[in-house]
Amino acid sequence: MTFYIISISLLAFVAVYALMGVWAERKISALIQDRVGPVEVGKFGLIQTFADILKLLQKEDIIPTRANKFLFALAPLLVFTSVFMGFAVMPFSPDYISSNINIGLFYFMAIVSIEVVGILMAGWASNNKYAFFGSIRSIAQIIAYEIPAGISILAAVMMYQSLNLQNIAYLQGIYSKEPIYFMGFWEVSKIGGIFSWGIFQAPHLFIAAIIYFIASLAESNRTPFDIPEAESELVSGFHVEYTGFKFGALFLAEYAMMFLTSMVLVILFLGAWYSPLPNIGSFALADYTNGTFWGLAWILLKTLALVVVQMWIRWTLPRFRADQLMNFCWKVLIPLSFACLFLSAFWKLIVL
Repeated sequence: MTFYIISISLLAFVAVYALMGVWAERKISALIQDRVGPVEVGKFGLIQTFADILKLLQKEDIIPTRANKFLFALAPLLVFTSVFMGFAVMPFSPDYISSNINIGLFYFMAIVSIEVVGILMAGWASNNKYAFFGSIRSIAQIIAYEIPAGISILAAVMMYQSLNLQNIAYLQGIYSKEPIYFMGFWEVSKIGGIFSWGIFQAPHLFIAAIIYFIASLAESNRTPFDIPEAESELVSGFHVEYTGFKFGALFLAEYAMMFLTSMVLVILFLGAWYSPLPNIGSFALADYTNGTFWGLAWILLKTLALVVVQMWIRWTLPRFRADQLMNFCWKVLIPLSFACLFLSAFWKLIVL
């Protein structure tokens, strides 16, 4: 029974987050482009997205005549399920994690990679050349950028010596059983706060965090890496033949992926559910600011802040060409991520 309650709660949270995320993206884009954005339906247009999704779910479920009907219907469910299952190992607070397994980070990387199969299935089963081109672009992009993302994660794992996401979270604050050093020289185990975050435990981890963030944009098909959905070239990429609930599932998976990748970055590099307030002076409220409620609040605030940055980037930067996208991955991000990996080994052997 507990399993079903947790699953339904997570699904409801992801659905509400996606709806509010669409509203936030509309407002952010309007602010950047000096427009108003949605204002008519509800206060500040808050109910506009709920009205849009209600209309979308009532759309006719169209399956192209020459499509592979079984695979066409299965693809959106596979894409969303692979992303949704990644939430199983995410620590939302010191006391709440659905599955506290020792290989949680490995599980996350493995289960999310199944999304590639669903995207290929969606493009091929549609029997539409634009959908197929979009899916091939997306697969090439995701597989390429998983390399720097994975190596930057390994750079952090070598520092923490753990694949358990909850353990990694504990190692960035006052509850850590291991000593924590700010840039390798100042012990901050009792101070905690922002000083004990992963990005400040070693200089190269800040670079690793940036590499992972950039790679996560590509894995989520977000600008400037949104060439799989290039409307001017491919209509809508692998989404093109989908309508109604199936399109909604693909759309939900994209926003869930934005949240999930941002949450992993927060857990690895930005102190997870720990408060950013140092445990000194008037801020010495560790038991209150790092408890279950505040832990959940802090990790959600940090993650949603990164989601807002992703939206900000979308409406600021132009789209890469396909060759620029691959050159940036293979010639810039991968060498930098390997450098971070080697620096992690050096740091553990020489500095700590």
